[in-house]
Amino acid sequence: MKRRTELYPHEQLMLLALRDDKGTLDSKASMHSFALGGALLAELSIHGRIRIDDTKKAMVDLADRRPLGEPVLDDCLERVATAKRRARASTWVQRFANLKRLRHRVAAGLCRQGILRDDEDTVLLFFTRKVYPTIDPKPERELLDRLRDAVLGDAPRLDSDVALVVTVANASGLLAAHFDKATLKRRKRRLEAIADGDLVGAATKQAVQAAQQAAMAAVSAATAAAVVSSASG
Repeated sequence: MKRRTELYPHEQLMLLALRDDKGTLDSKASMHSFALGGALLAELSIHGRIRIDDTKKAMVDLADRRPLGEPVLDDCLERVATAKRRARASTWVQRFANLKRLRHRVAAGLCRQGILRDDEDTVLLFFTRKVYPTIDPKPERELLDRLRDAVLGDAPRLDSDVALVVTVANASGLLAAHFDKATLKRRKRRLEAIADGDLVGAATKQAVQAAQQAAMAAVSAATAAAVVSSASG
């Protein structure tokens, strides 16, 4: 399959979550599904398929049902279009994050573009699992270069996809897999400015803010649920 010129933000986040050589999830990528969910929500907004109101609840409404031609995005769009009632952005992030085989579906798209390889390895001698080692490292190298420029630089404007990936990756903990803690702490104000949407156009600002807030809310909810489950066990 011919590779697209640009990867979607949720595909970029998938690359950040995977170890290049083994094709398994990085140990710091435990909340990767919420990163994907936040990106998918924002992408639908940026492409004009949904509206996120500017109230505290950040309710989501369908704006345009036309498919975008990307299977995972179109699945998310159809779920919004057929929902029986409105829901908050954070609720949709959780729903998107819990899509069946989400990680594998996103990785499969990257395999079709020749960036990853669909493979299997053995766990505990008997069990097999899907892994997606990198076969073309160039897209991720270029992505990391863009992220470093965005985080470490002081450019007054950023591309909307870069701002979205930085924001959601930081909110979900994915950024910590590629930047050391001291750097992220030192660039805290820069990261806040990116998350606030100060470096992108007005049309993208709301989507970036909503994605960050929704991803953080979803991660908090998942963490709380895990703590309750652990305590009860």
